[in-house]
Amino acid sequence: MKKNVIIIGAAGRDFHNFNTYFRDNEDYNVVAFTAAQIPDIDGRKYPAELAGDLYPDGIPIYDESELVELIKDLQVDDCVFSYSDVTYDKVMGVSAIVNAAGANFMLLGPKDTMVKSIKPVIAVGAVRTGCGKSQTSRKVIEYLMAKGLKVVAVRHPMPYGDLVKQKVQRFATVDDLAKHSCTVEEMEEYEPHVVRGNVIYAGVDYEAIVRAAENDPDGCDVILWDGGNNDFPFYKPDLNITVVDPHRPGHELKYYPGEVTLRLADVAIINKMDTADAAGIQTVRENIYKVAPNAIVVDAASPIAVDDPSVIKGKRVLVVEDGPTLTHGEMKLGAGTVAAMKFGAAEIIDPRPFVVGKLAETFEIYPNIGTLLPAMGYSVQQLLDLETSINNTECDSVVIGTPIDLQRIVKINKPSTRVYYDLQEIGQPSLEGILDDFIADQGLA
Repeated sequence: MKKNVIIIGAAGRDFHNFNTYFRDNEDYNVVAFTAAQIPDIDGRKYPAELAGDLYPDGIPIYDESELVELIKDLQVDDCVFSYSDVTYDKVMGVSAIVNAAGANFMLLGPKDTMVKSIKPVIAVGAVRTGCGKSQTSRKVIEYLMAKGLKVVAVRHPMPYGDLVKQKVQRFATVDDLAKHSCTVEEMEEYEPHVVRGNVIYAGVDYEAIVRAAENDPDGCDVILWDGGNNDFPFYKPDLNITVVDPHRPGHELKYYPGEVTLRLADVAIINKMDTADAAGIQTVRENIYKVAPNAIVVDAASPIAVDDPSVIKGKRVLVVEDGPTLTHGEMKLGAGTVAAMKFGAAEIIDPRPFVVGKLAETFEIYPNIGTLLPAMGYSVQQLLDLETSINNTECDSVVIGTPIDLQRIVKINKPSTRVYYDLQEIGQPSLEGILDDFIADQGLA
């Protein structure tokens, strides 16, 4: 008898778990996905074109709030938890709901979900959203490219649009972002890669994606897995780098699957040491040694630069930060906040009295965001609400702490300046030495 399965997810790991473990597995019948974290995913289907021969009608996607009723109505045997950057309390809370409804609770691991590439793979992940993984990925790519190697990045999924069209996406220019109708969250991850001259892939079917990346028309010597949230890699890595954040000490052992990602690390990078306190740094360092004693530990900072400091100095500023970092990442500050303090802002203005529409709903869902504005843009309406909220805010200027050029996609009616940040290693060991060893070990020299 086939077992009926629900995959509990957020339009990312859930689809990957289905593709790698369940799609052609005749022992199981996946009757539904449930969705959380990402707006407007529920009410759709995982399409038949991606679901395979066993699912000619596709698979419906419901809101996670319907989980108990679905387990009972669809006679579900197993529920597979498949999203990331959540507390252990959250994971086991869902487990209790599932068990009480009569089903088994499952977590799939690397053995059944990691795809093997024919190219050497470097994976960059983090223990929480907003640790500094993206600048770490950029640093790795820049070094490898300086050695004459062709690096193709593959980004953790963010498929919020037409899933069939998004099966395999290739981004080589900024124009490709518009071609694929990217959200702000997608642009924040893809744009920093393409402006530096390297290709990045993303989408839904990560077996198909890695095969395309391996055969990229511009060439491929190394695959760089640019992980999202605090998920462990979709590809089997030859070098696994995990970034930790001393601004949130202890989180590396309290969130799923962040601790898994840390335990898998060959290299652990303690980032943001220039702005963290000594106690937080020490806590993180001790926890790395506790669960990943063989990992090489790299100390690092994320120094801040801005286009125009005069837009900040002495001004009443609105700070716009990366959306996911403030929401499910739970950070109380980001690069924009650091820049506002560093360059002498007179005041950071609270945007909450001025926000509208979908952005107002974001503050209701995440009430601890505080006096920062998350750059949410999962839909056209959210993007319009972001633009209106910025322009409504009574301030002198705007500090943009997002990884992309926000002024390219929204019209801001007051002076603004963009914040930049890159990874800067402190002392030894360094990424350069680690990557030199990787190049030699993989015969890439």
